[in-house]
Amino acid sequence: MRLSVIILNYNVRYFLHLCLDSVQKALSGLDAEIIVVDNNSPDDSCAMVKQHFAGVILIENKENSGFPKGNNIGVAAAKGEYICILNPDTVVAEDTFSKLLAFADKTPDMGATGIKLIDGRGGFLPESKRGLPTPWVAFTKVTGLYKMFPGVKGFNKYYNKAIAENGIGKTDILVGAFMFMKRNLYLEVGGFDEDCFMYSDDFDLSYSITKKGLANYYFGLATAIHFKGESTVKDGLYMKRFRDAMQFFYKKHFRSYPVFDLFMNAGAFAFMFVKKNRKGEQVTPPHYILVSGNEKMPADLKLFLQKPLLRVGDIKEEAVFLQNKGAEVLFDTAVADYASIINFMDTHKTAFTYKMMPAGATFFTGSNSSDDRGQALDLENE
Repeated sequence: MRLSVIILNYNVRYFLHLCLDSVQKALSGLDAEIIVVDNNSPDDSCAMVKQHFAGVILIENKENSGFPKGNNIGVAAAKGEYICILNPDTVVAEDTFSKLLAFADKTPDMGATGIKLIDGRGGFLPESKRGLPTPWVAFTKVTGLYKMFPGVKGFNKYYNKAIAENGIGKTDILVGAFMFMKRNLYLEVGGFDEDCFMYSDDFDLSYSITKKGLANYYFGLATAIHFKGESTVKDGLYMKRFRDAMQFFYKKHFRSYPVFDLFMNAGAFAFMFVKKNRKGEQVTPPHYILVSGNEKMPADLKLFLQKPLLRVGDIKEEAVFLQNKGAEVLFDTAVADYASIINFMDTHKTAFTYKMMPAGATFFTGSNSSDDRGQALDLENE
């Protein structure tokens, strides 16, 4: 088997449905499998997988084992030569995996590869390619100094700016939301370290791979959506976990840094000052644009949304969209393929908010901000 896609899920039923629909389409024609590991979700994630995705291998954990162990369980069950660690709050294009397999075949020194990730409004996610997080680099990140001094090199090492968003190049650290590599390599380096619950796992795995003399690559010719806010709400707990994650990483791979706590405590104070009482951006669209040729779409959709609704039959009718900036675009994936949706969002970035309806579903889902947990418009259950 060529590829196994591992998706660790916890309590994100709507996003998982959308993710699985996109992955199934991206694996069409490939010798591949999808493995969902569920970390004892209290929602109906498992029932949804069984109902809508019978061909998916579902592993139902009886506890929330954390990100590292959950993914290790999935990889242990995988049969593919390659694996892709994929977050459930992601959407991939139809050609994503075929592009990556072709890139891997011609890149003998490849360790792991990540791709260009955009958020739920089309904005580029710079964590797609990162540098080695020394204590100083981590400090500039948590304090926001890298934003205050964008032109100063010493403050801008956390995100790898040497590679263009749509380019290809070597990078130290990849994000755990999307990591593609050979299964044997994952096992050789020990996979995700189960001593760390979250946030240092992708740093650790990325760095462990480079220590074997291989290179991690950023492949900007493929783009995926990572809603992000669904799995990472930035609050005080996030700051503590980030600090603990960095301490874990330094102690494992380098040595103890006496100045680290000083840096992190100062960073934590600055972080909490900036983030105090901050909530995800509340976006109320003036109206909706439905991209769908499906005349069977519920007739009362306009009433359900309680806003004016404009129906557009083709995503290529760009002039219509440009005249309605600020609207929320509802993509019916039966009409607009995922590659076209991703390209549209990447091109227009924050001009609109977006929701998508996967095949066979009765809901639209998406996220307007990296600081919120996403939204679902369920036409049957609300």
